[in-house]
Amino acid sequence: MIKLYGIANCDTMRKARQWLDEHGVDYEFHDYKKQGVNPVLLREWCGALGWKQLMNTRGTTWRKLPEATREQMDETLALAVMEDQPSISKRPILTTETQQLIGFDIERYQHLFLH
Repeated sequence: MIKLYGIANCDTMRKARQWLDEHGVDYEFHDYKKQGVNPVLLREWCGALGWKQLMNTRGTTWRKLPEATREQMDETLALAVMEDQPSISKRPILTTETQQLIGFDIERYQHLFLH
C-alpha cells in the first residue's frame, strides 16, 4: 500500500498528488491537519531517515519557534515538535512497503513508479 502523508493545502503536496493521479498510481492520502501524526511512524521515519531530513527548517513554522527551541533541537525535541506541529515536517512523505521518500521529485517518482 502506498501512502502519502502531508497537508492538503500545501503546494508541493498538490503537485505530488496531481502527478500520482495523472500516472494512475493508487495511494492513500493521510492529512496531518485532519488525522494527526502517528508518533510511532514519526519515530520509524526518524530512525530510517534522520530527524534533520524530516524537519523543515526553511518554513514559517520553524521561524515561529522560539530561538531557544531551535538552538536546542535534537531528535527527542524534534519528534515532540513534529508531533505537536505537523506543518513543520517536510512534505510530502511517500511510503511504500520498502521505501520512504521525502519531498516531491519527479525523477524519483518516475523511477519508483514508471520503471
